[in-house]
Amino acid sequence: MRVSIIVPAFNEERLLADSLVEIKKASAVFALRGWAVELIVCDNNSTDNTAGIARTAGATVVFEPLNQIARARNTGAAAATGDWLLFVDADSHPTRELFGDAAEQILSGRVLAGGATIQMDATTFAARVTLGLWNLVSRWRMLMAGSFIFVEAAAFRSVGGFSHEWFAGEELDLSLRLKKLARNTGRRVVILHRHPIWTSARKIRLYTPWEHIRLMVRVVTSGGRSLRNREDTHLWYDGRR
Repeated sequence: MRVSIIVPAFNEERLLADSLVEIKKASAVFALRGWAVELIVCDNNSTDNTAGIARTAGATVVFEPLNQIARARNTGAAAATGDWLLFVDADSHPTRELFGDAAEQILSGRVLAGGATIQMDATTFAARVTLGLWNLVSRWRMLMAGSFIFVEAAAFRSVGGFSHEWFAGEELDLSLRLKKLARNTGRRVVILHRHPIWTSARKIRLYTPWEHIRLMVRVVTSGGRSLRNREDTHLWYDGRR
């Protein structure tokens, strides 16, 4: 078995090194099973030392010139040689226990893809409520958060990977397509919850409540179409870190 861990990264010099340390520590559970592991960082046209930090950590670095999360993940996947692909965001820390749970699901043969619930250092009441609601919906509807996704490489490629039509929410679109494929092939998509993935709450700190509210209003009133517009999804692309 070969596993490819893919990290999309745009101007992530502040958080990437720590995340890669945690990813490599968590990857030990795969090595204990005799699985080969490769670590790929996709430099999504960064203007800082993101690529240098990734190379120092021993990752294979690939470059995606068009600044879009979906493209960065797909470019990383295109370079991957693994039987299974694991996508981990550059501001997220998986644990050995989470990777171990994913490995058990892979070995079961019944799972096509999966994600995990999220934990973050959110301090505001609104942020904690929103995160709790997302985790409930994620488990109920089997919707994967982009901070951690594991998927069979053949299945990922058969559905066309992440859609370039989306500047945010691309993982939800992928979840729906993988769920359909899973139903048609007698397998399933799962959301792991015993060991949530830790991800940074920096967007909560960097953007005002009104900016978050305006984003949500645009998403709701447009029926989700605003997530296909770079200007409407500036929280992901304006470079604040």
